[in-house]
Amino acid sequence: MIPYRPEPFTNFADEQNMKAINKALEKVSAELGRDYPLVIGGEEIMTEDKIVSINPSAKHEVIGRVAAADQALADKAMNAAWETFKTWSRVPAEERAGYLFKAAAILRRRKHEFSAWLMLEAGKSRAEADADTAEAIDFMEYYGRQMIELQDRGRQTLVHLPGEDNHLDYIPLGVGFIIPPWNFALAIVVGMTTSAIVTGNTVILKPASQTPVIAYKFYELLVEAGLPVGVVNFLPGRPEVIGDYLVDHPKTRFISFTGSRAVGLRIHERSSKVKPGQIWMKRLVAEMGGKDAIIVDKDADLELAAQNIVASAFGFSGQKCSACSRAIVHEDVYETVLNRVVEITKGLKVGDVRDASNYTGPVIDEKAFNKVMEYVEIGKQEGRLVLGGKPAGDEGYFIEPTIFADVAPNARIMQEEIFGPFVAFTKVRDFDHALEVANNTEYGLTGSVFTRNREHMARARAEFHVGNLYINRKCTGAIVGVHPFGGFNMSGTDSKAGGPDYLLQFTQPKLISEVL
Repeated sequence: MIPYRPEPFTNFADEQNMKAINKALEKVSAELGRDYPLVIGGEEIMTEDKIVSINPSAKHEVIGRVAAADQALADKAMNAAWETFKTWSRVPAEERAGYLFKAAAILRRRKHEFSAWLMLEAGKSRAEADADTAEAIDFMEYYGRQMIELQDRGRQTLVHLPGEDNHLDYIPLGVGFIIPPWNFALAIVVGMTTSAIVTGNTVILKPASQTPVIAYKFYELLVEAGLPVGVVNFLPGRPEVIGDYLVDHPKTRFISFTGSRAVGLRIHERSSKVKPGQIWMKRLVAEMGGKDAIIVDKDADLELAAQNIVASAFGFSGQKCSACSRAIVHEDVYETVLNRVVEITKGLKVGDVRDASNYTGPVIDEKAFNKVMEYVEIGKQEGRLVLGGKPAGDEGYFIEPTIFADVAPNARIMQEEIFGPFVAFTKVRDFDHALEVANNTEYGLTGSVFTRNREHMARARAEFHVGNLYINRKCTGAIVGVHPFGGFNMSGTDSKAGGPDYLLQFTQPKLISEVL
């Protein structure tokens, strides 16, 4: 088998690549406004209730209308998934992995088409959409190989005992409830779904209400790859109707969730309660956000630091769990770094991502828009607004990249996840103080340190309490197989998506011992 290598990003400075993505954008634009079914055991079902997906760059534009499940359909999906589990769980690991490799090959051929859907439904720029699609390909290629390795591991790692044949089988759990976010509407949907099915589980996939169409397109891709019916049951639905219901369901074996702290903790609490007829403790894999910081030491490469603060804070309008929302800067270089970040940010254009000259697009919806604007008002009471803080057009949910300076470490805008184009600067006395401030949140997902001081690098490795620590690079942009992703504390279960241990979350090791 060819060794895994991350999918390369598309160079849109190449005229041919730009023509290709624009052609895909035209194709996808002609398909807007359609109705999509939910799918249970291969049966397509339309419902009266529809989830309407809109283009956040153009609020008048409907991406699609997707059937919304009720609790009866949720039960139907659960029963279909369990019935399919009886056969799918017995399919050899290599064969299960093969479906992922086929799907990855199809997605690679249709990369620009899927990126175009991400541009329109999620408001991603060409570069951000391309990275999302590349990551989706990576997840399938990587997890397929990891499953084959995991199967071999169980036969190779045990201590030999004469007269016995012993090995571990990593067997699947059962039916999983997959609850992905909207911000990586393809990559995380793909990663969460395929990690569960390649290990032999069947799933109920409830896509985010903001981005259900791209999730349906992925379901179609799995069908094209030949995945047996019932392995993935596509079940859009309103969280208040089917969310708690399936979390609580006694047949739910595990829940894979990416989203907010509040929702993650709700799922954690509910899933820990045993329902009548339930004979297992449900497993929860949760990624719940962050309040990520970039530390800039006094001897750092200040230009490099400033460029990376901007990229980490404002790429995809700051709508990444890993986005830099806190800049912690040594007092000796504070004004220099702040002024340079402001200068760079002033050059960023915000608007409809179909215009390639726009660096970044909208926040995802009206709720997100209102939340960010509320935090702008809070920020005016807690710091000095030096840039942005205003809407950037009426057609979509656009917000100017926003920078607050001179913010106290305990301020709300330094503690609470905002999830928008918003960064707060705070000044520190020395590196000890910087680490103290960096660790002063309930989250622990990502962080960066810019320094030339080797002793400070070593200190950061040991003391900066985050799941993903980066030195002299941005705190966003984890690559599958290179930067296993997951955080500490209220950032979740640190399951390390895209890493060598991730598939263990969806298996249970069974020892088989035979006397020879």
